[in-house]
Amino acid sequence: MVGNRWAGVVLLAGLAVPSALAGQQEVTLGEAIRLAERHQPRVVQAVGVTRSSDARIRTAKGAFLPNLNVNANGSKSYSENQRIDNSTGILLESGSLSKSVSTSVSTSVDLFSGFRRTSELSSARAAGSAADASLVDARFQQSLQTTNQFFDALSARRLLAVRELSLRRAEEQLATSIARLAAGAATRSDSLRSLVGVGNAQLQLVTTQSQLASAEANLGRLIGATERVAAVDDSGFYRMLPQPDQDALMSEALAQAPAVEVAEANTRAAEASLRVSKAGYWPTLTLSGNAGLSGADRNDYKLLAQNNVSLAFTWQLFNRFNREQGVVQNNVAVENARAQEAEVRRAVIANMTTQLADLEAARLRIEITQRSVAASNEDLRVQQERYRLGASTILDVLLTQEAVTQAEVDAVNARFDYLRARAAIEALIGRPL
Repeated sequence: MVGNRWAGVVLLAGLAVPSALAGQQEVTLGEAIRLAERHQPRVVQAVGVTRSSDARIRTAKGAFLPNLNVNANGSKSYSENQRIDNSTGILLESGSLSKSVSTSVSTSVDLFSGFRRTSELSSARAAGSAADASLVDARFQQSLQTTNQFFDALSARRLLAVRELSLRRAEEQLATSIARLAAGAATRSDSLRSLVGVGNAQLQLVTTQSQLASAEANLGRLIGATERVAAVDDSGFYRMLPQPDQDALMSEALAQAPAVEVAEANTRAAEASLRVSKAGYWPTLTLSGNAGLSGADRNDYKLLAQNNVSLAFTWQLFNRFNREQGVVQNNVAVENARAQEAEVRRAVIANMTTQLADLEAARLRIEITQRSVAASNEDLRVQQERYRLGASTILDVLLTQEAVTQAEVDAVNARFDYLRARAAIEALIGRPL
């Protein structure tokens, strides 16, 4: 009777948690990164900035070329007037109608602009370099975010398997306790403690399910999907890389990290803007020319030429300190850009140091947890056999089961901590390891 009652509990406890929905979308890591770049605003905006920078460079180059204007005009005018007839002395109304046409071509070019155009071109090119580096940085940062979210989903799926296995072990132990209770070889306390173990395993499983749903939903959001997306596992994730040369990676990060390249380009752009503001102290020399033809009805629309050429020299000696204000503001911008560049370099050093330490720690944890999983599983086998023979208590078995589950959880976490640290280093140096 007791066995039947506990059998019902086992049946309820063993109800499988619903697996992934049939037809759920799945993506590989590479697919997730490509889709995220297509949909996430960070990369889309960076692409737009590069297009704007290209247009600015084209405009700066165009400042060295003359402008060209073509004008054409046709007019018809009527003028009304009054006069007195000399013979009669009467006031007479009269009017005159005139028509004319004209056309002209004009052009002008700055012969000297106080080095303003060259400075503006340098500024535009530096801004373009910053935009290109920002695009690379945005792609790697988006890749890092997507990779971390992908690994969150994948690790949650792996942890779900661990929790399901833990629940099955707890159910098997409950069944063993019930059988020993029915045979009179165990107390009711053993069965109750086993039942509590099943309940704890179920609670952990439910929590992991919630974490998996959240991770897959956020992965779907990143790649532009409106539903949960499952991460596809890959055997390559479980291969350990050779221990990296930390000094070489640090030097590479300082030399070509996307964040450093952005900061350097921003400094160059600020320095070029300062040169632009100083160009206002120089005179300008502009050559202009105009060639036109005009005719009117009074000369039977005979087109007469009208040509002129002018050379203008302008030197603004004083503009109420507006130039000085611009120079000061751009000097401040240069100082800020240099300070920001130095801070970015320090941040890269700190981040690289942290991630290298995390990578090495995760590698060691992988080795330790693998040994712990093997040892705890063997310990569980021994404890279960001792319990079957009556040489061990149910508490020993339950504690060992918890140790096995924790070792398996630690092994999963260590593996994905290693992958996350590796992805962070790749984002810092701007290339895969």
